[in-house]
Amino acid sequence: MTSKDRIAEPWGTRTPYAAGEDWPVRVDTHLAEGVAPEDVDEWVQSASILHSNGDGLDIAVKDGRIVGVRGRAADRVNHGRLGPKDLYGWQANASSERLTKPLIRKRGKLVETDWDTAMGRIVDRTRELLAEQGPSAIGFYTTGQLFAEEYYTLGLIAHGGLGTNHVDGNTRLCTATAAAALKESFASDGQPGSYTDIDHADVIALYGHNMAETQTVLWTRILDRLAGEDPPQIICVDPRPTPVARHATVHLAPRPGTNVALMNGLLHELVTHDWVDHDYLAAHAVGYAELAKRVAEYTPEAVATICDVPPEQIREAARIIGGAERLLSTVLQGFYQSNQATAAAVQVNNIHIIRGMLGEPGCGILQMNGQPTAQNTRECGGDGDLPGFRNWSNEEHVEDLARVWNIEPFQIPHYSPPTHVMQMMRYVEDGSIRMLWVNGTNPAVSLPELARVRSILEQDRLLLVVQDIFLSETAQLADVVLPAATWGEKTGTFTNVDRTVHLSEKAVDPPGEAKPDLDIFIDYARRLDLRDKDGDPLVKWHDPESAFEGWKECTAGRPCDYTGLSYDKLRGGSGIQWPCNEEHPEGTERIYVDGAFWSDPEYCESYGRDLVTGAPLEPAEYKALNPSGKAVLKAAEYLPPHELPSEEFPLQLITGRTLYHFHTRTKTARAPQLQEAAPEVWVEISTADAAAIELAEGDLTEVTTPRGSVQAKVRITGIRTGVLFLPFHYGYWDTKKGHEPGKAGRAANELTITDWDAASKQPIFKTAAARIERIVSAEGPSRAPTTTASAPVTDVGYHTVGGPAAAADEDIHETPAEARR
Repeated sequence: MTSKDRIAEPWGTRTPYAAGEDWPVRVDTHLAEGVAPEDVDEWVQSASILHSNGDGLDIAVKDGRIVGVRGRAADRVNHGRLGPKDLYGWQANASSERLTKPLIRKRGKLVETDWDTAMGRIVDRTRELLAEQGPSAIGFYTTGQLFAEEYYTLGLIAHGGLGTNHVDGNTRLCTATAAAALKESFASDGQPGSYTDIDHADVIALYGHNMAETQTVLWTRILDRLAGEDPPQIICVDPRPTPVARHATVHLAPRPGTNVALMNGLLHELVTHDWVDHDYLAAHAVGYAELAKRVAEYTPEAVATICDVPPEQIREAARIIGGAERLLSTVLQGFYQSNQATAAAVQVNNIHIIRGMLGEPGCGILQMNGQPTAQNTRECGGDGDLPGFRNWSNEEHVEDLARVWNIEPFQIPHYSPPTHVMQMMRYVEDGSIRMLWVNGTNPAVSLPELARVRSILEQDRLLLVVQDIFLSETAQLADVVLPAATWGEKTGTFTNVDRTVHLSEKAVDPPGEAKPDLDIFIDYARRLDLRDKDGDPLVKWHDPESAFEGWKECTAGRPCDYTGLSYDKLRGGSGIQWPCNEEHPEGTERIYVDGAFWSDPEYCESYGRDLVTGAPLEPAEYKALNPSGKAVLKAAEYLPPHELPSEEFPLQLITGRTLYHFHTRTKTARAPQLQEAAPEVWVEISTADAAAIELAEGDLTEVTTPRGSVQAKVRITGIRTGVLFLPFHYGYWDTKKGHEPGKAGRAANELTITDWDAASKQPIFKTAAARIERIVSAEGPSRAPTTTASAPVTDVGYHTVGGPAAAADEDIHETPAEARR
């Protein structure tokens, strides 16, 4: 057993393995200072909650408190490994800043109250609005961090009980394009790939996906393949010098907003050199002729003028992809939050379809999620989709859901597509939505163009309800604040990107009067007296396990079939991949084997959209296009971003994440090791741009776009020229004071534009025109992490370390079976 500072060495010790072998086990453990493994009273089963990988872990409990975590050796996802946010993030649970009592606004200030008063205010206003205006007056904006049981209950209440179409999750900001791209190509959500494809692939392509920082354990798996025999070749598409880029065989760094042109260039080369599986296409796909015609004009030279990428690099990347025997592709925010998001992500699917690389070991697509339970919002109806991947535009699907819920079909709103959060903000702005319930998310920091968002949320005519664990920037604007329990304090299931379902058990009690989100939703339904068509309570469950049984019934016969799962089956071993049912009692590692898609017109979740306008296809249009339920190849023309650099704003601003923080830092800022690793905002700039503007490492600067300004210290990196990067995690200068009008802040979204992808409705955070100016010369280097994509081009005399308090044990085994012995 060894011990490592996992702040300084985020991916830990290498355990090399070759193609086709099992990934060795390495059990990572971190306990509070002074606590030894033998001191732990109980280890409670759970999984990671501060990123989307779904790492299986056990929670250490001593004297009724969480005192640490260890990886689960038997888990298929991580084989015992944990990342920095897994190892240290649990510390936030015990923060003295936790919300412990409900709050209501009186005379302009939030004051403590009791649950009856707080819920009474919400229920009374709900009834008033339903009587005055109807369900269109009420909206719900939820998170990507609840459990499946909670999302499903919320979806039932909102869609089946109240009848509102205004339901979305902050997964709109991170994973909406993943779902949209899968629906366009395969007519249904559901990831074709499995994490085990890393064990077999000979080429791994990462498109706008800094896996090393967003899914650290998954990147650890790739690092171990790279360290073993028969390592895969890596293709990286990213304008920043991420750890992925540093290990890449080919690193393509396109100009922001040009991803569709780049993908068309790669497809052009595949078609031109006939690196195409024509037998697979003839049997299992439609649309190849149109795709080949569209990409014909995107030669490497033509693409180079758009993307500012050398044509020989495009050819080399295409040659590697075209020669792959087993190709795995992953996609994340660099594509999802950029111009033409869905169109770009769909082209990744197109590569796999024309190469016939789906459903076999090493041949997969992971349209990644950014949050730990983002998959569940989409499955359960927590983000506007119908539960069970049912089709809003298919009357039989609506009738089937009404049968499950025992209500009339007309009670389920399906007269138009569900309302995405950016449209919900417009409805609040114009006074149509008059009650907004925000759950477990912080839009006052995470949504674009924050000055506008704040003005919307501060309206007197809006009843803003915030359900959270801390008094976030959004909670400070609320009329009612409900204290929630969090991970480790409640029980439920959640599902990661490769369809692995984990059970997370309650380890400790929540603080004060905080309650599980499930209990709050059930209480809301009870107080409103929501009932089915027989007069029985609409919500028929009372605890997580009975809610899970209700969810299982809803999934029967649908792509995300959970009917073969149970709490008992999920206890004690590994997470299990859906579909899990009578046909697949131990779960399903890969879907779309032998071209068996879920795209039949009568079964599919979606008929697709126009990639330019976002207009939904009519059922008859889809049936004409794809009567036999094949994969759909959708071509896309490159269109420039809506905001381009100018003389006044000559640079392009992109935003993103760092390894050490999660979203708006409501949790990670309260975990000492994580906060100290990235304590303050920074701005990344290239060496050439810094020299031209005469900026030095550590200079305090002001970054400005047409919407506002942010102050940040400079970090000079290997980022491509013409581009600035700001991490989006940082909110107000002082959360206790709140926003100070007229003062430049540090939240990247002060600068981003109110614009979104037409098909997925995902906001665009990566193409703002910007300028940067020095305010104060450097007194020392920026404290941006030196271990990540923000590493400086030269030694700046500062290094990111965690010290003794960040020490984590690593116990290396050969196989999961040996670890269990």
